[in-house]
Amino acid sequence: MIDLKIGGQLFIVTGASSGFGNAVARLLLDNGAGVIAVARREDKLRELAAGHPESVETVCGNVTDDDTLAAVLKQLGDRELSGIFINAGGPPAMSFEETGMEHWDEAYKLILRWKVQLVKSLLPRFQKKQYGRILFSESSTVKQPIENLVLSNSLRMAVAGAAKTLALEVASEGITVNLIGPGYHNTSAVDRLFRKKSELEGISFEEARKQTISGIPLGKIGDPDDFAT
Repeated sequence: MIDLKIGGQLFIVTGASSGFGNAVARLLLDNGAGVIAVARREDKLRELAAGHPESVETVCGNVTDDDTLAAVLKQLGDRELSGIFINAGGPPAMSFEETGMEHWDEAYKLILRWKVQLVKSLLPRFQKKQYGRILFSESSTVKQPIENLVLSNSLRMAVAGAAKTLALEVASEGITVNLIGPGYHNTSAVDRLFRKKSELEGISFEEARKQTISGIPLGKIGDPDDFAT
């Protein structure tokens, strides 16, 4: 394992109960870092903490709720923070015509609003320290739209725009802002896409998965642990 040289440093990881967030949290912990893990599933947070009881602090709640974000800041207290991995689930798989305005409102809250709110709350800490690592986990849709993912295609581009702008604004203060757009990995978000494909085309879930994999140059779907490393 590569030594990331982050022993003793503190990070926040959202969506830490499964998928990319869980994989990143475990990698940080394996490298000696402390993690404030945020997620909705208390049982999964307990599992994560059981493996590193002295290094994991948990906040159970929905990141789109103001109370959850307040709880994260309370848990952090006045301690120094080295970085944050900003990650959460995505909106439902839908075509443009299938959406109602309520879907767009919810997608804004899920994909963009809370991320802006949390970063704005933490930014002064990074500026005071003259150091910080902010990493957004979004989707390959920031580069190329995916069919039946109009909500994700649209709102994740907004996150990309915000991240690029912020990166320019704070680079001179020792703060880096990056966004990663992973393709197909074994996550619940990709499973939702396969289910949508199977419904629209009248095929099985496994056939939808097989057809998608056939178009991936690597010939397989990635694993969240590969993503984390």
